[in-house]
Parts: sequence; C-alpha cells; structure tokens
Amino acid sequence: MNNFLTTSWEWYVAGPLITLTMFLLLYFGKSFGISSTLRTMCAIGGAGKVADFFRFDWRSQIWNLLFVVGTIIGGFLAHIVFKNPEPVQLSADTLQLLTDLEVDLPKAGALIPANLFSWESLFTLRGFIMMVGGGFLVGFGTRYAGGCTSGHAISGLSNLQLPSLIAVIGFFIGGLVMTYFLLPLILAL
Repeated sequence: MNNFLTTSWEWYVAGPLITLTMFLLLYFGKSFGISSTLRTMCAIGGAGKVADFFRFDWRSQIWNLLFVVGTIIGGFLAHIVFKNPEPVQLSADTLQLLTDLEVDLPKAGALIPANLFSWESLFTLRGFIMMVGGGFLVGFGTRYAGGCTSGHAISGLSNLQLPSLIAVIGFFIGGLVMTYFLLPLILAL
C-alpha cells in the first residue's frame, strides 16, 4: 500500500480517475478550475465592493475551495508522509539537456533543482526572473486566458470548448518557446 502511495501512478490509473472526476463534475453541473478560487477568495474578502468582476454568488463555489484545500493537504502528505526517497525519474535526454544547461539534477527526495528554485537563487537576477517574473506571467496569462492550464486542458477540452483548445495550443507553443529559446538565455545570466 505504501509503495502505491509513494510512486507515481501510471497513465492507465491516473487517466481514468481524471475522466471519472470530469464525468462527475459534468453530472453535477460543475466546472473544474483552480485559478477561479482566487476570484472566489477575493469575493469572500469583499472585493465585490470595488470591482464588478468579484460580485457573484461565491457560496456556489465553496466546493472548489474545498478542492484546493484538499490539494494542499494532499501535497503536504505526499511530500512529508509518503515521500519517495528515490530521485525523480527523468529520461536520459532530459538529464543530458539539464547537464548541458548546467542545471543541478534534483537530489534524492527533492523534486526540483536547488540551484534554480531556492531562497539563495531568488536573490539572483536569474532566480528573480524565473520565480517572480514567471509567477507574474503565469498569473497574468491565467487571467487573460480566462483560466489556467488545468482548467482549460482538463475541464475546457472535456467540455469541447474551442477557446480552451486555442488556449492549450498556446500553452504548448509558449512552453516550447520557453524551453528552447528563453530558458537557455535566462540560465546564461
């Protein structure tokens, strides 16, 4: 049982679980999306007095807030209680690419390279661009696109929405541009 919880799940386990979740959401007339919880939290805090965007029945979105709380608790349990002591499994091509870019490989038990994502890295130009600049762009893009990657790719595509298809195509193009053109420039700083 513990091995089931400490290792990544294969696609034939995770995929059907996501599909089941989407069918249940469709059945109950709900839509999935993490980024909309920020709007809900702002509405709870009274932001509707300042902007019409936050003026809606936030009580109908309580289930989404509970989902986010569950995600945070699940992430905590996965990192602390069910922590996998093995290094992150990466393909040989990815390992070579990271080595070529002089990115430290994640150490055993770690999920991210410490030379890119740490407090020490945050106070460098490279770290500031990646964490603060990247965070701002993710927030702006999520608001501009009307949802985040999970909202568009999982919920929007399962509802056959054309805007979500366009957004997902944009996400992939942006990811390729970042990986092959911008990331090498940023890492060279």
